[in-house]
Amino acid sequence: MSDAVYSVVGVSQPGGEAQLNVFGASLAIDAGAQRDLVRPGPAELLCGALAACVLKNVERFSTTLPFAYRAARVTVQAERQDSPPRFTRFTYRLELVTDEPPRRLALLQRNIEKFGTVSGTLGLAAEVVGELVAVEALND
Repeated sequence: MSDAVYSVVGVSQPGGEAQLNVFGASLAIDAGAQRDLVRPGPAELLCGALAACVLKNVERFSTTLPFAYRAARVTVQAERQDSPPRFTRFTYRLELVTDEPPRRLALLQRNIEKFGTVSGTLGLAAEVVGELVAVEALND
């Protein structure tokens, strides 16, 4: 039996114009046969789910460890093979504005990778590799 159930509603029109609806918010997405470079498609949304998982766990572990940070940014990339089509590797880089020492950064990263629901699920299907670095500020 599951402790939580998550739900999103997706709606599309011919040509691939689509949207996801959750909690009253709407997100335009790409559901077309060809890749749309304006709206996120399934691959970008999956990368976004991993990014959200990492950031959510930074916040979560900032209180349970505790771990002090002033800002966080994560960049996620997915590598895909064509035959059979599937993702083979997810790579993330988590930048934290923090004064925590390297051993605490390593502890945070272990906790993110061990207890993240999305990262754990993706890790069963593909390699998930992360890097966590302390920075003085988040640059654009």
